[in-house]
Amino acid sequence: QRLHYYSPQYVQLTQKHVVGINAKDGSLVWQSEWPGRVAVIPTPVSRGEYVYVTSGYGVGCKLVKLLSDGQIQDVYENKNMKNHHGGVILLGDHLFGHSDGVGWMCQDFKSGEITWNEKSFGKGAIGYADGMFYCLSEDDGTVVLIEASTEGWKEHGRFKLEPQSEIRSSRGRIWTHPVIAGGKLYLRDQDLIYCFDVQAK
Repeated sequence: QRLHYYSPQYVQLTQKHVVGINAKDGSLVWQSEWPGRVAVIPTPVSRGEYVYVTSGYGVGCKLVKLLSDGQIQDVYENKNMKNHHGGVILLGDHLFGHSDGVGWMCQDFKSGEITWNEKSFGKGAIGYADGMFYCLSEDDGTVVLIEASTEGWKEHGRFKLEPQSEIRSSRGRIWTHPVIAGGKLYLRDQDLIYCFDVQAK
């Protein structure tokens, strides 16, 4: 959904601001302050006149509304979602992803409140296709299939990547995001790429 009163723009989260940049001439369209620390990695999520951002290191999340007069309104800002780098996915009126200290969670997009959270599976990245989330653990390469539900964590299976990379440093993790395209699930661990057929038979 595009706002008729805004020129096409790029939305970017920086360490200190979330900004809208005019796609034609690079001018600043709007900005909202952001208390970022160290690194701000997750991609902003936009829908209609709303822009949602989140980052880790104890920072949290924020929803901004773009107004018709070119101004902005901060709808909410809290620490419910503190996504480090695994990304969040917006489905309907809810966001899904991992939050530091909270675990995997479902968050109400409009209010910012937590709908449910689950700590039984470790931190990682998330992908989505056909009503299912593919969650990849950054620690041991386990992939969990989760039903895209606002009613709780509903696991439908799991497996572990084998073999795993031998060049990963002692401080390194699997930080790549799952990609689902053409009925195939693509994953990467450093120098290794995996492809799994996940198309319904």
